Amino acid sequence: MKLEDVKIREALAKGDYVSEENLNAAEVFAKEHSASIVEYLFFKGFLTRDLLGQAIAEMYGVTYADLNSKPIVREAVLRIPEEISKKYEVVLIGENETEVTIATTDPSNAELPQVLSAIFPNKKIAFAYAMQEDFESVFIYYRKPLNTRFVDILKTEKHIAPEIIEEIFRDAFLYRASDIHFEPQENEVVIRFRIDGVLHEAGRIQKEFYENILNRIKVQAHLRIDEHFAVQDGSIRYERKAAVPVDMRISIAPTINGEKIVIRLLAEYVQSLSLYDLGLSYKNQKVLTETAQKPFGMILVTGATGSGKTTTLYALLKSLNTPEVNITTIEDPVEYKVVGINQIQVNPQTDITFAAGLRSIARQDPNIILVGEIRDRETAEIAVNAALTGHLLLSTFHSNDAATSIPRLLNMGVEPFLMASTLELVIAQRLVRTVCKNCRYGMNIKRDEIAGSIPNAGKYFPEDVVTLYKGKGCESCAGTGYKGRTAVFEFMKITPDMRDLILKNPSTKQIWELARKEGAVTLFEDGIDKVKSGITTLEDLLRITTPPTD
Repeated sequence: MKLEDVKIREALAKGDYVSEENLNAAEVFAKEHSASIVEYLFFKGFLTRDLLGQAIAEMYGVTYADLNSKPIVREAVLRIPEEISKKYEVVLIGENETEVTIATTDPSNAELPQVLSAIFPNKKIAFAYAMQEDFESVFIYYRKPLNTRFVDILKTEKHIAPEIIEEIFRDAFLYRASDIHFEPQENEVVIRFRIDGVLHEAGRIQKEFYENILNRIKVQAHLRIDEHFAVQDGSIRYERKAAVPVDMRISIAPTINGEKIVIRLLAEYVQSLSLYDLGLSYKNQKVLTETAQKPFGMILVTGATGSGKTTTLYALLKSLNTPEVNITTIEDPVEYKVVGINQIQVNPQTDITFAAGLRSIARQDPNIILVGEIRDRETAEIAVNAALTGHLLLSTFHSNDAATSIPRLLNMGVEPFLMASTLELVIAQRLVRTVCKNCRYGMNIKRDEIAGSIPNAGKYFPEDVVTLYKGKGCESCAGTGYKGRTAVFEFMKITPDMRDLILKNPSTKQIWELARKEGAVTLFEDGIDKVKSGITTLEDLLRITTPPTD
């Protein structure tokens, strides 16, 4: 059960966790930005996750159970049947000879005592409050191995393709996969899930069953089933029982062993995503929100494919999405559907390109424009002119870091004086995996041991002994030690001195030297702060970026 803001406000005020003044400010923010009061309180640093959990628990008159910090063993989870655990969101967290302690999202549910007494007869039932999002790590214990599911389905010899597809989708959601790969080999098809940016084999199926699976997915995605030698792209709106639908982007490409399918799961979580959830420091959140309040100008987010650029921009759009503002986007494809925002899909067959769509949007009286990606000179020039003529323009761009994006745009043919007049902020980002909270542990390591991986390690770790964090690997994180991802950022504000430099058609080195003097930090340095906080590991940070040489 998700608590409403009214209940949360009541809980925070009752326990004096947040001042009345800050609660009132949070209500105003929530109303103006279609957000929750919690987002504002987290953003401002007035509230932490643990304090929120404690406040709600006190409102219910029970203790607070942090399911992430207190590991839950499989045997305890399975004491309660899956259908009951998921229906009432309950898990066993303690037991003695006379009493069991049950964590739940709703200790006030009048049905619970009777339901649980049937499972634990002759024992007193005590309740604790747990956050709803923590139950994801509980429910994974009910999961059966994927191969076992395939074997069971194949034995029935009935409705094979639909059942296999359904089970694969369910497992992908359970593992929080972003992509599903169907990879034909000579005699079988390997199925892999991309989880937290890394591919994991999920199972294998015999090739004789693959054609039916392939054709069914093609039909659902409105693709040609008689085409086997061309690339095809489509989409599926997947309806889930008792859950929000999920949009899937389908890509099919011919290989020497057959047609490969890649399915991108476009998660609905972005609907509730806030800037706080992105991994932005308070300083960077402040810079981004202040820049986005300007009536015109351009904000660019750069990075490689799959680095979370679109997610960052949508989190920003969500905070700007009010009834007084007209927001229009042009994207290829539209990945996240958001109520209150006008979204246009690029379609070359009907002459809707980024450039043509952007020209049309400029005549639609927008306040804010999002261009999915600046790919060519024409789009870049129109975007810059839109930002110059009274619109706030947001877009993504491919470059390795923030400083490189400016010379690349200038090389595309954008006039330096137009660039200097419109660009307000450049953000580079990449994604790192977060350490699983369920099995995280700290290690004391001598700084000299780190020096082999990081030149000048003393710059980042002044102490002789450093505490670093890892995940042992548990069922909650599928044995990886990681669960979820966050971003590391590089912010480059366009100051008056930077505008003067842009007019001189500068090199990447010149731009970064000035940005450094003005306080910019690299992706690696932002990541080091997350390593020290136990959010990610040094190994994963080094996987996606390198220490600066300056």
